[in-house]
Formats: sequence, structure tokens, C-alpha cells
Amino acid sequence: MTDQSSNQMWGGRFAAGPDAIMEAINASIGFDKRMAAQDIAGSRAHAAMLAATGVITDNDAEAIREGLLTVLSEIESGSFQFSTALEDIHMNVEARLKEVIGEPAGRLHTGRSRNDQVATDFKLWVRDQFDAAEKGLLALIKALVDQAEAGADWVMPGFTHLQTAQPVTWGHHMMAYVEMFGRDLSRVRDARARMNESPLGAAALAGTSFPIDRDMTASALGFDRPAANSLDAVSDRDFALEFLSTASICAVHLSRFAEELVIWSSAQFRFVTLSDRFSTGSSIMPQKKNPDAAELIRAKVGRIFGANTALMMVMKGLPLAYSKDMQEDKEQVFDAADNWMLALAAMEGMVKDMTGNRESLAAAAGSGFSTATDLADWMVRVLKVPFRDAHHVTGALVAMAEGRGCDLPDLSLEDMQGVHDGITEDIFTVLGVENSVNSRMSYGGTAPAQVRAQVKRWKEILAG
Repeated sequence: MTDQSSNQMWGGRFAAGPDAIMEAINASIGFDKRMAAQDIAGSRAHAAMLAATGVITDNDAEAIREGLLTVLSEIESGSFQFSTALEDIHMNVEARLKEVIGEPAGRLHTGRSRNDQVATDFKLWVRDQFDAAEKGLLALIKALVDQAEAGADWVMPGFTHLQTAQPVTWGHHMMAYVEMFGRDLSRVRDARARMNESPLGAAALAGTSFPIDRDMTASALGFDRPAANSLDAVSDRDFALEFLSTASICAVHLSRFAEELVIWSSAQFRFVTLSDRFSTGSSIMPQKKNPDAAELIRAKVGRIFGANTALMMVMKGLPLAYSKDMQEDKEQVFDAADNWMLALAAMEGMVKDMTGNRESLAAAAGSGFSTATDLADWMVRVLKVPFRDAHHVTGALVAMAEGRGCDLPDLSLEDMQGVHDGITEDIFTVLGVENSVNSRMSYGGTAPAQVRAQVKRWKEILAG
């Protein structure tokens, strides 16, 4: 087969044939250059340790330190020339370091491998993203707490099956999301603490014969301790999987809230008004104000879930220790992190800017026989009627009101006594939505007093 026919088989993108294809599939610099700062931080810590343990001279360590700072400056300024032929961020940095300082650069890689180097870089990068997620979640939770405090006594309908169920308060609904995002915050903190062990010094898989000090490098990089098993240290990507699973659960919460904002901002509901900063208009319908930010947040869950599934599939069949498959661990995490941080920021912005429409919320709260359960509870509490019997009586009264096109409070006492003669005038004290929400004083209930207690608790958590 001629070179020409071979090139046609490989296709126009790889005109140079198999060598170009191998370079393209093998190189990761196109995406792992995002870890440049982490790579240089790891190398600086490693060089300082090598000097402290006598593996390299202080002069070489100082040259390496200064050279790495020069390389970092070039990368940050955008003047650094990345090379696909050098495969990854590690080799790109090391090659440039040699150009800057000469022979001492060759001593930097003593006592380590690209296997522990990339694991360290990636851990440092993911740890930074956990820190960013924590900040984003705290800001979002604060915005929700502020909304809850402002509307602690605003009545609105509570839903099950998206059907009117019982009246709740705006503050109670906002605090439900505070609890959800609070669990996300605890997962972020928990996963960050668990991942904070340093792989550096595990070398290729078996450790090294050089007298390195892994505690020193772990401390310098902010890790709690070195990873205890060199084989596991270079094989482990649990930290990336936990990042993606934590992001996925949080994305579900973001998506559920986004869905409610889409519904609530519609002309049929008018529960909230979203600011112009997080809405768009229609190219053809001038009356439209579209909740695009909420819709895009709702869609982000697909990309984050996809990243989680993709990395699970990459890792599921790999023997210990390192396999080149693991190069496919980063792009999914990078993409998920970008989209998670963006979704958190957008949701915080929407929550801070949105206006709850108190009149529309109150009007909807009293519709759909939302106080039917209060009527049944009153019969149990006052008339000592078994709940199942009270449920049956209430159902009959709902049917009566529905047939007349009115709500339960619009029925007369005589109408109600026609269904159950024990009902008294006192029943009307529980049928109003305000009375309903005020009565829900059980811990975690929707009563304004309970909402304010939860707001106070979360303000103390946020202040701490």
C-alpha cells in the first residue's frame, strides 16, 4: 500500500499518517494545561524537599524554584508556547524549565513519576473546585435565607403532584431549598476532607529508593497527610468521582428549583418576577419575558450527570495501578466544574434579584380547597371523630363546594351540618389560609414563627 493510499485511509485531518494520529490521541496538553499552577506548585514543593533531604543541592533547588516562577509567569501572561509533541503539562513545564535554567532542571524529576505527579496536580485542582463550590453554595444559601426572612409570613399554596395540597409560607418554601443546598455543602466539605491526602512521592507505583520526606511535601501543599499506599495513591480517582457525584446531586437540586422558577414566573402562575438580568425577550413576541437562566441551569444537570457516568465507565475495568485510560479523567471533571460553578452563580443571582408576588401567592393559597386537611384535623381534635371518618366528611364537603363553584369557607354552617351535625361555628377559625399556616407549629413546620426560628438557626450557621 502506498503512502498516498495510507494517508487517504487515515483521512485529511491526519495527513502525516499514523504518527499524527498517535500524537493526537496521546497528547493531553490541550486540556491539562488548566492544571499549570497546580503542577508548578507541586514541583516547587518537591524540589524544596529534595534539597532538605540532601537529594539535590540547595543551589539546584534555588535555580529550580526561580525557573518555575519564570515559567508560571509566562503561562499566566499568555506568552508560554504549549507543545502537543510534549504531550502534557508536566513535560511542557519541564522542557521550558530546562531552557530557562539548564542542567538543574533535569534533577527535578528525581524520586517521582508522572503518575504521582498527575495525581497530585489533579487532586490540587479538584480541591480548589471544592473550595469554589463551597463559596458558591454559601452565597446561594444566604440569598435564600434572605428571601425566607422577607417572606416568612407570606402565604402560598403548597403542592403535591403539582396539585394544590395545603397552604405554606414563602419563607418555608425558601428554607426547604436551604436545607437541600445545606446537605450539598456538607457533602462538599466531607468529600474535600476525605480527598486531602498527598500522592506525591508514590512515584510510578512502588514508592522510591531516594530518602524523600513525603510529610514535608504533603504539608507544603496543604494536604493533611501523605497517602498511605503508593499503589493506591497513583490508582485512585475516587476524589474526582466524589466531586462529580456531589456536583450531580447538587445539580438535581438546582434543576428542581429552576423548574419551579420557570413555572412560577409564567403568566399562568405569576408567583415570582425574575429580573431582566436573568431573563430574555422573544425575537417575535414582544410580550414575552423568558426565564432563560433557569432553563439553562435545568439543562446543566445533563452535562454534569454525563461527566459522572463517563468517568465511572473509564475507571470501572482498570487494574491497578496506572493505565493510559486515566488520561480521560480530566475533561469530564473540567466541564462539570465549569458548569456547576456557573449554575451556582446564576441561581444565586436569580434568587437575590427575584421578587415574590405576594398578592398572587396569597390568592393561589386559598384555591383548590387547600384547607381541607385543616377541616378534617379540626373534626378529629374537637369532635373526637376518627381521622378516616373526618376524611370522608371533608371529602363530601369538598364535593359540595366544587359542585357550587365555591371554596370551603364559602359554605354555610347549615351546609356543613347537613353532612355532619356536630360541626359548629368554630370550624371557620381554621378554614382561612392564614389560620392554617399559623397552626402548623410543629418543629420544621410552615408557621411563620417556625420559619423565623429556622432563619435564625441558619444565620448562626452562616456566621460561624
